[in-house]
Amino acid sequence: MWSWIPSNGALIWQLTRQNAYLGVIPALIGLAISLPLGIIAARWRWLYPPVLTVFNILYVIPSLALFIALIPAFGLTDTTVIIALTVFSLCVILPNVVAGLLAVPPPVKQAATAMGYGPLRRLVTVELPLAVPVIIAGLRIGVVAGISLASVGQLIGVSSLGYLFIDGLQRSFPTEIWVGLFLVIALALVCDFILVGIRRALTPWTVRS
Repeated sequence: MWSWIPSNGALIWQLTRQNAYLGVIPALIGLAISLPLGIIAARWRWLYPPVLTVFNILYVIPSLALFIALIPAFGLTDTTVIIALTVFSLCVILPNVVAGLLAVPPPVKQAATAMGYGPLRRLVTVELPLAVPVIIAGLRIGVVAGISLASVGQLIGVSSLGYLFIDGLQRSFPTEIWVGLFLVIALALVCDFILVGIRRALTPWTVRS
């Protein structure tokens, strides 16, 4: 029944765009939150273990349960899914931010300080650029996981590619399920390739001919 695809192209495209939105935005918000938190945790390391423990506890909460817990406050809206997926993205992005900053060799920091770099300038021009590969690695995991979990939002009525799974199951129509599965994987791969390209653009010294 592959003829179903062209006749439902508009619906498939709409669901794909919505799934991409719900998967990527939380990861970007998670990155925006993780950067200052990671910088603070890397400077005052005693703060990192309790913060990481809190996020690890939140990470073990099933996504559907967290969606349902947020419904009374935010309703059956995109906001509910975005907040839940942002929490999950923090659990994978924040450790990478801290690990990337801590991996900067001390001699490099000392050399920057000796050249007259203040703490802020050294952070922006030396430490963060060197930490980019590790940070992007965490962001890649956050985006791919977000795209996958966004489809679960359909269970609370938030439009995503999960609609194809549910509708295909209810109608015993496997074509929808296979299309949804392919699109989730393709969307994750496209976003991952884009992030790899961004990492290479930001760290040209790591690209080998």
